[in-house]
Amino acid sequence: MKKNDKTPFMLKFVRWVFPKAERLAPSLAYNYFVRLFFTPLRYPTPEKERKAETFSEKFSFTVEHKKVQAYQWGQHNRYILVIHGWAGRATQFRRFIKPLLAAGYSVIGFDAPAHGNSEGKRTTILEFELTLKEIYRLKGEPEAIIAHSFGGGAALFSAMHGLPVKKLINIASPTIGDEIINTYLRTIHGSPKAGAFFKDFIVRTYGRPFDEFTALYFIRNLPAPIDLLLVHDADDKEVAIKHAEVLIQVYPAARLIRTQGLGHTRILKDNEVIRECVTFITSGASALPK
Repeated sequence: MKKNDKTPFMLKFVRWVFPKAERLAPSLAYNYFVRLFFTPLRYPTPEKERKAETFSEKFSFTVEHKKVQAYQWGQHNRYILVIHGWAGRATQFRRFIKPLLAAGYSVIGFDAPAHGNSEGKRTTILEFELTLKEIYRLKGEPEAIIAHSFGGGAALFSAMHGLPVKKLINIASPTIGDEIINTYLRTIHGSPKAGAFFKDFIVRTYGRPFDEFTALYFIRNLPAPIDLLLVHDADDKEVAIKHAEVLIQVYPAARLIRTQGLGHTRILKDNEVIRECVTFITSGASALPK
């Protein structure tokens, strides 16, 4: 076992058992893959994130009969909404809080259904959208949204359905349907047959192909333009940088900042990235290499 291996025991078990289940009972395994796809893992919250929680003003609301825990830092009239990724938490944006407060903004975030301190075991992008709508109802429209990973897709999905979005920063956000599915399959050592079953399930259940639940589809169907900044690391092993590169081909009005050596989550703690995001929000200018 590797030192400092933070992989949850449940994920290790699934990686061991899933290939065997596919061989012995493929139908059972494929249906289990569907359940897994909509079941985020809950990772332990680091001490620094718990500390950031204590400095927030907490509030909650209900989405699809699940209590959603939300947080507000600061009391400025204008606010920035932060949206975490799959298996993430609002407090992952803790390093953004002081710079945004200093720039004159409050910061509001939430633990999506089945994430962090919120209720539920499974969730979908549809529940993320309902959560965003409720935040808007309670707190008004944000000046900008900063989203990480899956959260970026949820923001674009909501914008496609008419949620007003002035400025959006997508950090390490996936966009390509097949790549998203293949990432899940690699994570649990699943086969392409499980992926094909999942695609069929989405069509049967929602009447639409999985590609219509991806950022590439959302960006093509926005009712109004968005001021969009993409931040992505060349060494991101969870969401390869080609996700951002393909998106900007489809939406060339966006700007792409490429970083190096930060990976998928450490990018949320990088001072230069945070400064660039605050600059984009306050002036729209971009100083880092494109």
